[in-house]
Amino acid sequence: MSNIRQEWENLESADLAPYAALSAQSRGRRFPENEHPLRSCFQRDRDRVLHSRCFRRLEYKTQVFVNGTADHYRTRLTHTIEMAAVGRTLARAFCVNEDLTETVCLAHDVGHSPFGHRGEAVLDDLMKEHGGFDHNLQSLRAVEKLEYQYPHFNGLNLTWEVRAGLLKHEAATPGAQLDGFPIGPFQMLEAQIADVADDIAYHAHDTDDGLSAGLITLDQLCELDFWNAAVVRTNEQYPGIDGAPHRRVTIRNLLDLQVEDVLREGRCRLNKFAPQSVADVMNAPERIICFSAGMSAMLTEFSDFLYRQLYDHPDVVNANVEAAELMRGLFLNYLEHPETMGHKARKRIPAEGLARTVCDYVAGCTDRYALEECEKYKIF
Repeated sequence: MSNIRQEWENLESADLAPYAALSAQSRGRRFPENEHPLRSCFQRDRDRVLHSRCFRRLEYKTQVFVNGTADHYRTRLTHTIEMAAVGRTLARAFCVNEDLTETVCLAHDVGHSPFGHRGEAVLDDLMKEHGGFDHNLQSLRAVEKLEYQYPHFNGLNLTWEVRAGLLKHEAATPGAQLDGFPIGPFQMLEAQIADVADDIAYHAHDTDDGLSAGLITLDQLCELDFWNAAVVRTNEQYPGIDGAPHRRVTIRNLLDLQVEDVLREGRCRLNKFAPQSVADVMNAPERIICFSAGMSAMLTEFSDFLYRQLYDHPDVVNANVEAAELMRGLFLNYLEHPETMGHKARKRIPAEGLARTVCDYVAGCTDRYALEECEKYKIF
């Protein structure tokens, strides 16, 4: 049988841009492994993330609405899949590595706590004397330490490029490194794409869920430039439609307008800076993958609206705060009774300390499991 991986690596070298991250030039894994004959290293990483328990648990973690509120609202998992689709589109258009981009997208939230950002805030408060909690760093921790899939090492043993891509908030720190290699001042293009794909997806799909829940209205949205730009396109595409079909097309156009803007702005910056390598991208005078100034202004107004009317809506806040406070009680219960955690977690206590072990365990809980544990231990 021919070496399909090698053939794929040759295709990458021939077809991708000079600033793309090539799988054949990966900095490799912490624990050496033989290459797979059928899959590139980034394809292999993608599959490892897809088959991981931390990825599967995203199905039952909150995006905006506490999981179980309604079957059709986005969860952390469906948001991640939608984000990955946007990421692949952009990666293909920029002629960079789709597999690497997709893997960073799929792994970016595997460390997220239950109950969305309210849950994250509670964990950060509980861990303030022990290094805090950040879901981006926790995603890296999940794939490096907390998964148990292989006999000779903990974690998924992902490539350096994927792990570096999960450190989007750390890259700008002067001198930031991973395994002795710089991760900034800007990230590789694939990671920049993953970062902006996250914003693109939630701007559109959180709006869709907010409308479905009745927490935001079309009249409110019609006061916003970004929504009106999408409406104009919808009317051009489908003259005369209204009601639910009009709304669905307009949501799709929220996606399209953002993707098109990032493509235009990114191509402009690529022409301006003319990077010839991954290192050139990381050391460019400015970030390359981003929104234009005009789109950024519209999205700032739009995001402010989503925070006021959706994320900070009393119905959303009260549900998430109530659940997150139950999670606080669960955390304190595990601190006092560590024997009630799973045996794999208990084995980490000597190396990680009790507080960090409890934090890892609670962060790994789904919304549903956390609430079941609260009921089990009479935490109300």
